[in-house]
This record gives sequence, C-alpha cells and structure tokens, in this order.
Amino acid sequence: MGILYIVPTPVGNLEDMTFRAVRILKEADVVLAEDTRTSSVLLKHYGIKNQLIAHHKFNEHGTTASIIDRLKAGETIAQISDAGTPGISDPGFFLAREAIKAGITVQTLPGATACIPALVSSGLPCDRFCFEGFLPQKKGRQSRLETLKNETRTMVFYESPYRVLKTLQQFGEIFGLDRQASISREISKVFEETIRGALKDLILHFSETEPRGEFVLVVSGKDPSLVKEELKKEEREEKMKNRELKKLKAEISEEN
Repeated sequence: MGILYIVPTPVGNLEDMTFRAVRILKEADVVLAEDTRTSSVLLKHYGIKNQLIAHHKFNEHGTTASIIDRLKAGETIAQISDAGTPGISDPGFFLAREAIKAGITVQTLPGATACIPALVSSGLPCDRFCFEGFLPQKKGRQSRLETLKNETRTMVFYESPYRVLKTLQQFGEIFGLDRQASISREISKVFEETIRGALKDLILHFSETEPRGEFVLVVSGKDPSLVKEELKKEEREEKMKNRELKKLKAEISEEN
C-alpha cells in the first residue's frame, strides 16, 4: 500500500511553504492539483519537477477510483489545492475518505490555512470557535444563519468580495448590529488587511469601500448570559401558556 499525503500550500506568500511539504512534493510519484496551471507556478518556484494531475470538485468522483488503485499498487501520491489545506473549503475530503475506506494511510501535513490567522488576529476569543466556511449562496442561507443566532463560540466564515457587504448586512439583521466582528483580506499577501469593530461599523466601511480580495469574516459569539436569560424567558412564557390552557380546559369542563 502507498501513502496519500494531504499537503497545504501557501495562501499568499510563497515563503509559507514548509520544508517537509517541499520534500514530499519532490518525492511523490505524482501530485494531484486543483488547478495544474496555478500549482505549476509553486512547483517551479521550489524546483519541483513532478507530474501534475488535475483533481478537483468537477472530476474527483470520476478520477478517485484510479487514484485509489495507484495507491493500492504502492505509489506515494500528494494532493494539493490552489491555496491552503485541501479539504478545508477545497477538494480533498472525498479522496481522503475513500482512501481511508480502502485501508490506505492518509497523512495530512500541518501548514497554511486562511481561517486560523484571521481568527487569532481578530482579537476575539479563540479558545473555542466554529468554522462555517462558505455560506450557501441562495437556498438555505437564511436558515443556516438562524441556526447560529444563539451560537456562543466565535464564528469563522469565508466570503467572496462580491457578497461581503450583503453578508455583513445579514449578520447585522440576525446577530445584531452591535455584535463585534473582524474581517481579514488577502492574508499573507502584499495588501493584507484586518478591520475590526461592531458589525454596523464594518457595514458602513464596506458601503463606502469596494471590497477586493479573498475575505475571512470572524464574528463574536452571543453572550452566554443573554442566551441563558432568553431561555428562562421562553420557559416562563411556556409555563404561562400551559397554565392558561389548563385553566381554559377546566372552564370548558365545568360548563359541560
């Protein structure tokens, strides 16, 4: 049996590549890439002369079987995405799952991601957090946000520049305009920037500034004490409704 390596690649600065990642990409029998044109630039920068095979969300269901066969035959295969860690809002999960099912060793190298630097730089609590990635663009978007309304952990989202303002406005409607948040863009690139403040301030900023680059949105969780108070209020209201219902039933019973 061979080994499948999941190899993170830089989200910006090419110097964020690890020594181990470079070695694995050089030693692998083949490298699976989300976009061979993008990945060829990285490989050329590090003098890696290896075969690249396109493996992305549009063909992974068709190519995975042959890749598993090659792994079973003893080959070492490395998978990379355009940027960051494969499987995190990128292709990677499906192949890793199928390889594990087939009894093949899957090793994921530690390395670059966009969400962790944005989370730590936000200044918001990062001891506990939930990663939501990209929200549904249309169907299910509102309901997904509603399920997070009482989330007490810090929340991390990915977003494109075309929907940043709309997403912030939706956050304001559901989480409240005073909820604290942070937005990081172009992480590890020349124009890297992090903006912090209440959602109302961020909405105002991006109403006046054209969003550019790839964005990570970090939103503080709801105050646990408020969640507790609201639950108690709901319980009190439910008890009152039950008492009124019992009273009504008793009155109807007496009349009969």
